[in-house]
Amino acid sequence: MIKIAPSILAADFLNLEESINAVLADADMLHIDVMDGHFVPNISIGLPIVKAINSKYSIPLDVHLMISNPDQYIDDFAKAGSDCLTVHYEVCNHLNRSVDHIKSMGMKAFVSLNPHTPIHCLRDIVEYLDGVLIMSVNPGFGGQRFIDSSLRRIQELHEMKKTINPSLSIAVDGGINTDNVNEVVQAGATIIIAGSAIFKSEDPAKEIKKMKGLL
Repeated sequence: MIKIAPSILAADFLNLEESINAVLADADMLHIDVMDGHFVPNISIGLPIVKAINSKYSIPLDVHLMISNPDQYIDDFAKAGSDCLTVHYEVCNHLNRSVDHIKSMGMKAFVSLNPHTPIHCLRDIVEYLDGVLIMSVNPGFGGQRFIDSSLRRIQELHEMKKTINPSLSIAVDGGINTDNVNEVVQAGATIIIAGSAIFKSEDPAKEIKKMKGLL
């Protein structure tokens, strides 16, 4: 089953509860981007928002740490209510240790790759992961155009998945909408993360239904 995870980075922050309520019945999880202004050129939201959402909703929270020192915050995000925690390959000097730490806190462990990072870098750790998040835009800002070479990268990871870790989830984030979602899934994606396409539409729930219908 393909899962749709609306990214609240594109939600209305003045009416965040209203934005979440609009997608709650149709979304499979909520994607929360945490940015530090250092690893990526933007600052977004953090622990208080994760904790607040978790206190009201039971939907799984998929937290993506776009930060330079994720290991310092793994415990905190677990306690705040994260169900899945994603760290970046590019900033984890001891990635196996980071993954083990995430799992020890009861969360699913995902590793994300920036568009320029080769897929083969994960070959020696992919068997230990619950999932991989392929960035199909350069991380930091919503509303960017999907990078076409991402399809090849998804396919390459899918081949690695088949031979090493068949249960691996493949998430893709950046520039996905109803025009390209089917291509992304055909390439091997199992989790679609979409922000602007959903929250900037006239009817976010209808947009999710439309995406699922295309699949």
